[in-house]
Amino acid sequence: MTVIWTKNGIVDNDPWTADGAEQGPKLLPLSEALEHAQDNAPFGVVLQPADDVATLAPILGRVAIIALTFPAFGDGRGFSQAALIRQRLGYEGELRAVGAVLLDQIPLMLRTGFDSFEVSHAPTIERLKQNRLPGIDLHYQPSVDRTEAGQGYSWRRAAIVNG
Repeated sequence: MTVIWTKNGIVDNDPWTADGAEQGPKLLPLSEALEHAQDNAPFGVVLQPADDVATLAPILGRVAIIALTFPAFGDGRGFSQAALIRQRLGYEGELRAVGAVLLDQIPLMLRTGFDSFEVSHAPTIERLKQNRLPGIDLHYQPSVDRTEAGQGYSWRRAAIVNG
């Protein structure tokens, strides 16, 4: 069983398919996405960990969703790809984590810019259904997401000027 999860909960009837289904918008490998960039149909891109995110720059405005692949729990290249896509390329569309996505990674994935998660690990799915994410409220590093605390470093405080 595989589910799609966002901050709003489990997504029913996700339209994005990567399995070759005839209907619905497609998630294409990077090479195919570059070839089909002129098509009118909406499309998404699946990036593998070794893919160069800068290759997306010319077609980024046409891409509705980018799925970053995590082939193993210990492979963190997708975190770097997400930060580059958000910060350097300025992508504002949906960013999805696919593959070996486990509960402990999701809070950091949210901080690096992910919006949705394709999860097949049963214990992780159960915790997500209950909206029980692990995490620490304080962070030392800046974040891609727009949190209440801001994007700066925690030890760099802005001076408060009264009046």
